[in-house]
Amino acid sequence: MDNLDALITLVLYSAGLIGVGLWASRSAKSEDSFILADRNLGSVVAGLAYAASTSSAWVLLGFSGFVYSVGPSAMWMVPGILAGYAVVWFWSGPVLQDDTKTHDHLTLTDFITQGTTGKAGRWVRVAASLMIAFSFSWYIAAQLQGAGQAFDDLFGSGIALGVIIGAVLILIYTFLGGFVAVSIVDTIQGALIGIVAIILPLIAFFHIGGIPAISDMLAEQPETYSQVFGGRTGMAAMGFVIGLTATGFGALGQPHLVSWIMASKDKSSRIQGGLIACSWGAVVYIGMGVLGLAARILFGDSGVNEGVFFGSAERLLPGVFAGIIAAATLSAIMSTVDSQLLVTGAALSHDLGLARLAPKHNLLISRLAIGAVCLAAIGVTLLMPSSIFERVLFAWVALGATFGPIVVVRTIGWMPKGWFLFAAMLTGFFLSLSLTFGLASGPGSIWSTIAPWAGSFLVLLIERVTTGRAPQE
Repeated sequence: MDNLDALITLVLYSAGLIGVGLWASRSAKSEDSFILADRNLGSVVAGLAYAASTSSAWVLLGFSGFVYSVGPSAMWMVPGILAGYAVVWFWSGPVLQDDTKTHDHLTLTDFITQGTTGKAGRWVRVAASLMIAFSFSWYIAAQLQGAGQAFDDLFGSGIALGVIIGAVLILIYTFLGGFVAVSIVDTIQGALIGIVAIILPLIAFFHIGGIPAISDMLAEQPETYSQVFGGRTGMAAMGFVIGLTATGFGALGQPHLVSWIMASKDKSSRIQGGLIACSWGAVVYIGMGVLGLAARILFGDSGVNEGVFFGSAERLLPGVFAGIIAAATLSAIMSTVDSQLLVTGAALSHDLGLARLAPKHNLLISRLAIGAVCLAAIGVTLLMPSSIFERVLFAWVALGATFGPIVVVRTIGWMPKGWFLFAAMLTGFFLSLSLTFGLASGPGSIWSTIAPWAGSFLVLLIERVTTGRAPQE
């Protein structure tokens, strides 16, 4: 059988993931432990798991393919990504962590609805839950698509089989172990991605001849590819840079990312975890940028795009090592979905209130909600073709604009409440939806990244001015 070594590695890794789920199931006995691991994560687990949750298929396949297709101008996304990491951990992190422990929050929705009760509070929770479920259906679809694409590259089986196998595997250990299992798996995944993102780009870099070879390649490309602003000048260049770098600040509104800060056990764990996450991000994104440019020499303008990562591994590494790295990375891609599924399940069971329909079976309802979202994501993956990059970009921008502005104003001491909170969320989400699928979409589009945030901030500012509410102490 072709790629037998890859198959063996995949089977062993998958068995290990299921083993983690079985072990962690002993701890997943309450809603608190299942959703947030009793808020007791150390720095290494929180930092690496956060890093893995924010990337995987997005960075290994999507970003490397983006750089391959667009050129050096794509690297403007990296400063924004790293700044987003830092802002979440070191600026908003103290408020997120302190309020979580003080008010017993389990989810980002708990945090943003603090102080909002009654009919407005119920509608905010309903809207937040549905928008999270909708956006994560696209986000998870991107990860499952990465698994299917990798499975097809390895075994020639078609994308659908890889999508289904990946989804089933993730559901098993997430069902069993909840956030504890997700934490352990994502820590392993983060370390694995970090290693691969160093080794493969270095091999590709030296194989093509290093910086001179990349310089020669860029000299032969059109200006739209070779220049740092993609051939743009003046205000167009400025808008492109702002739009691309601003994408990183969407991290402030990602429910599956802020959960790692909320679950950190103390201030020291949060600070050290943030340093680990930022260092990891710098290594991995720069590595995939180098790989994307090197692949332009290896494959030319052949349209390989999001197949750059696996194509490079297959071409540059001996068979057994290529198979091992590809299979292990495939497993890592599949396991990224876990935190997103868990948060979406929590949004539907805890935030939307489905668990209250049967209080004695709240964990079962959480698990059923996870299964429903996973099925929806499989449907999006197989029935609505798109690129990994485009799927993630939409979900990232939408969630960032829905919740990010609220996290920002909470961090500076404002406490938005009631219908203004509801209106701010809807404004950010629907502006993202209309602009991403409208005329002003795509990476580097300043309107699709900035306008939804501006609209949400405007609603929050109106609430601040009209109510004259004092900052929270």
